[in-house]
Amino acid sequence: MSKQDKHYRKTMDALQLELASLHLGLRHSGKRLVVIFEGRDAAGKGGTIKRITESMDTRGYRIAALGKPDETEATQWYFQRYVSHLPAAGEFVLFDRSWYNRAVVEPAMHFCHKDQYEAFLTAVPAFEKLLTDDGIILIKYWLAVDQKEQEQRFAERAENPLKHWKLSPVDLASREKYAEFGKLRDVMIERTHRANAPWYVVDFNDQKRGRVNLIKHLLEQVPRHHAESASIKLDKLKGKPKREGVTPKALWVPDTYPD
Repeated sequence: MSKQDKHYRKTMDALQLELASLHLGLRHSGKRLVVIFEGRDAAGKGGTIKRITESMDTRGYRIAALGKPDETEATQWYFQRYVSHLPAAGEFVLFDRSWYNRAVVEPAMHFCHKDQYEAFLTAVPAFEKLLTDDGIILIKYWLAVDQKEQEQRFAERAENPLKHWKLSPVDLASREKYAEFGKLRDVMIERTHRANAPWYVVDFNDQKRGRVNLIKHLLEQVPRHHAESASIKLDKLKGKPKREGVTPKALWVPDTYPD
C-alpha cells in the first residue's frame, strides 16, 4: 500500500468514527437527515454513499436509489414516490439520485415534457421548504467530474465484467450530452438554491479526495452530532469456550478456502 493510500485509509478511519457519532446523535436527538447525491454518471455517488454508511448501524439509515417509475407511479404527483422514503425520527436517508432526475436526466434524455420540467423547477423550492420547515435537515450535493475523467471511468467499467452493471443504456447515451447536462445542472442550481436547502458542489475528479472533502463537509452541516457511545466491558466467560455443535441433520459447506 502506497503512502498516499495509507493516508487516505487513516483519514477515512477517523471520519468513520465521526460518522458513527453523527448517526448516534441523530438517534438520541430524533433529528431527521436527508442527503441528496446528484452528479453525472460515473461521478462517484454510489461509492461515496458506501463509504459513508460502511460502519453505520443498518437499522438507522436507508439508501434510496429509485429506478424508472412504474405505470402507477407515472400517474402520481411527481414527488409522491420520493416522500415515502423520507426519514422518521433519528433516521438518515441518502438519495442516490433524487427528485432532481426531472431537472437534468429526464429533460436531457427527453423523458419528460417541457411543461413537466418547468412545473418541477417551480415546485421544488416550495416542496423543500415544507421538508425543512418540518425540521428535516436537507443537504444537496452535486459531484462534479470533467468529461475526460468521466470517459476514463466509463472505459474502466466497459473493460471490467464486474462493473458492466454500472453502464446502463442511459449512461451510454448521456456520453454525447455532456454540455447539455452542464447547462441543465446550472439552471437547476440557479432555480432551486435556497438558504434552507442550498446546493454544494464537490470536485470528484479525484474520487478519494472528493469523498474526504464531502464527508468532512457533511459532518460540519449537522449540529450537535458529537454523541459518544457508552463503553462496553465484557465479563469473563464462565467455563471453557464451547464449540459450535450443530445437529448432524444439517449439511456443512465444504471448506475450499486455501491455507
